[in-house]
Amino acid sequence: MVSPAQNSSAPKSTSELDSFNAVFDVIAADIVADLAQYNVPPEGIAHVKKMIYYTVPGGKMNRGLTVPSALRSLLRRDLIKDELFKSQVLGWCVEWLQAFFLISDDIMDASITRRGQPCWYKQPTIGMIAINDAFICESAIYRLLKKYFKGTADYYPDLLELFHEVTYQTELGQMMDLLTAPEDDVDLSKFSIKKQAYIVEYKTAYYSFYLPIALAMQMANVTDARAFKQAKAVLLPLGEYFQVQDDFLDCYGDPKTIGKIGTDIESNKCGWLIVQALDRATPEQRKLLDENYGQRSPENVKIVKQIYKDMDMTNIYAKYEDASYKRISALIEQIDETLIPREMFVTFMNRIYKRKV
Repeated sequence: MVSPAQNSSAPKSTSELDSFNAVFDVIAADIVADLAQYNVPPEGIAHVKKMIYYTVPGGKMNRGLTVPSALRSLLRRDLIKDELFKSQVLGWCVEWLQAFFLISDDIMDASITRRGQPCWYKQPTIGMIAINDAFICESAIYRLLKKYFKGTADYYPDLLELFHEVTYQTELGQMMDLLTAPEDDVDLSKFSIKKQAYIVEYKTAYYSFYLPIALAMQMANVTDARAFKQAKAVLLPLGEYFQVQDDFLDCYGDPKTIGKIGTDIESNKCGWLIVQALDRATPEQRKLLDENYGQRSPENVKIVKQIYKDMDMTNIYAKYEDASYKRISALIEQIDETLIPREMFVTFMNRIYKRKV
């Protein structure tokens, strides 16, 4: 275990991202070295190392970077080395959780690319081995928490509970996503704005937005239940905005910019665009959506996208985005600064607002 000095100031010469990435190399080595106690053969060790380097790093890492950023805001000072290191470990645990979800999600959605490269299950010789690899990613989180927090942090049990709770919430959201929109049984009557909102909150908002801030709050010894309630009141709507943005980019984003080829239409996803379209569709448009949504043919996808264009969906989204920004900004203004600083929510929002198409 790399044990940074307890009392020296965190380095300022290294960029936030470089510092964060350097910690990944440390904890990835921890996970690989840990395999020896289980007598894992060399080919297994090589596989795990290749898998974690392929699936965990490489994204924008907004979730992971938020933990040290939020801790800095909560403590209202620069972090000492040990605080920075441990907050970065927690940040990487969130990214590891993200990898667990994405490996699984890509298989369920039959996705092709992720972060500008073929999905892990699409790699030669991987295939459905990726399902077990996803389980290993999840288990690695608890190996890291045990190594770096058990016996040294009073809040260690709270970290465990938080990760278990948020993982379960995310899985419930994924379940409802799959039940509402199975690829082999397209039924748009199951779709609704209310159901889409539930899926967004549980599948995305808790783990992507609430979890990183709540982890930082645990590290900062925030214990007032009102603080967590106020944080959630801002972070869940922020998570909703992020997922709506993601749905929009899936259809309209440049794959070179967003790092993946959108498949929501083909995959019969109960996303923001389709529920908005269903809410506005004429009988003729509804018939076309029923006939073409959730179909793999490029011609079917083209028809759905043309309906979106006819509805001026890009303008509908722009209005939603502006309204969301104002609504979330107003919620941030209601935060009681004697409990938690508004600054960390502003920082989080600025990371994601108007991501590039």
